[in-house]
Amino acid sequence: MNWQSLYSARRTGDAKDKVINPDAVRDSFLRDYDRLIFSSAFRRLQNKTQVFPLPGAVFVHNRLTHSLEVASVGRSLGKAVGEQIAQQNSNEDANFIEFYKYGLSSVISAACLAHDIGNPPFGHSGEDAIRTFFRELDGEAKETLHAALSENQRYDFEKFEGNSNALRILTDSFNETEPGGYRLTYTTLASIVKYPCSSLQGFKKTGLIATKKSGFFDSEIPVYEAIAGTLGIPKKEGYDNVYARHPFVYLTEAADDICYRIIDLEDAHRLHIVSLEKIQSLFYPFFEMEKTPYRSIEYIKKKVNNIVDDNQKVQFIRASWIGLMVEKLSALFMQHEAELLAGTLEKDLLSCLPDEYAGLIKEINTYSIKHIYNYKSVVEIEIAGYNVIGGLLKAFVNAVLYPTHSKSDKILKLVSSQFPISRDPARLYYDIQSVVDFISGMTDLYAIDLYRKITGISVPQIR
Repeated sequence: MNWQSLYSARRTGDAKDKVINPDAVRDSFLRDYDRLIFSSAFRRLQNKTQVFPLPGAVFVHNRLTHSLEVASVGRSLGKAVGEQIAQQNSNEDANFIEFYKYGLSSVISAACLAHDIGNPPFGHSGEDAIRTFFRELDGEAKETLHAALSENQRYDFEKFEGNSNALRILTDSFNETEPGGYRLTYTTLASIVKYPCSSLQGFKKTGLIATKKSGFFDSEIPVYEAIAGTLGIPKKEGYDNVYARHPFVYLTEAADDICYRIIDLEDAHRLHIVSLEKIQSLFYPFFEMEKTPYRSIEYIKKKVNNIVDDNQKVQFIRASWIGLMVEKLSALFMQHEAELLAGTLEKDLLSCLPDEYAGLIKEINTYSIKHIYNYKSVVEIEIAGYNVIGGLLKAFVNAVLYPTHSKSDKILKLVSSQFPISRDPARLYYDIQSVVDFISGMTDLYAIDLYRKITGISVPQIR
């Protein structure tokens, strides 16, 4: 791979002979950002769980506020890296310099906006609920799916992945005639796909970061092939549908990794789950190794001690730590430039930090898992997610599998026309995809409301 071919203004749905016309006000990548932030799929993230249940008396992050903050950090990373690439390649043409100085930050911030757009309701437990439902099918339903679907298609459901679903949401036209879905640039889309492999190839310990999970469903293989072909992303040798990561993915991932490690703790502090002292003990050591005056531990402590409100103290620690990590990870990106372009960097940027930071990151991870991700209310909403999503899938998937049953026709009428159900046995994969598209796109509240109504827990009113 090379920096010259890794960006393109070509979009999904473009005709092969289309001439890319520049916009005098917004370049193609800023338009990607705008298309995402005005989209209904992005707005629905405001009612999808990040970690803690919502809404509550104390406002905590949801998927939308998290994504906005990740986009802000991603923009800084893109700006820092882009300026260095432009400076090191100052002999390149004006378009190259323009993209890396100004366009890359828009690409990364847009990718960050969309990085969670494929996540179903109820956080990561929503993904697990979908996987569990399809893995635990038995009897006639299991036999029907095994007979009608390829192994890769079955794994799209049995190993359902929000990352793969994001690419589908952004590129599929569903029931519309205009091709290309959101019609984003190949560059932005490639920057979202953290695990560029199919469901069948993913979730395997191969030593490749690309196969940790999956990045595209069976239905989107041609889409990613077109992206990879245009941008010069190579396939991994010996694999059918596994590609090297696009270098920009590391920046999108880094922005997310930085944010959730500190922001989930900030939310926990506001909810009185974590003390200020604990947050100080987790993050102060990062500054003890800094020599720059405004990054030194003495400076950080002095600033924090001069703040009256504890929430404001945590906010200052958060802002300072994010700034430090942006500085370090953007520098690491350039240090690993050769591996990134060769497609051989098999770990995320946070894992590339020097050894003295590894223990500190591990301590944050260990504490968060024990005291935040297994906190009672978090576990409760995960269990609720299993029941709600499992119940919805049971009703709608059974209606697809047994369309002649009297109840099935009524159930399928509840599916939005955006998600077509053909009722053709030869198109069973696509009909089940429509059901999963419908359910995974729901907000937490809508999923609960629909579940209550179709199970008779609450009786719908005439509207």
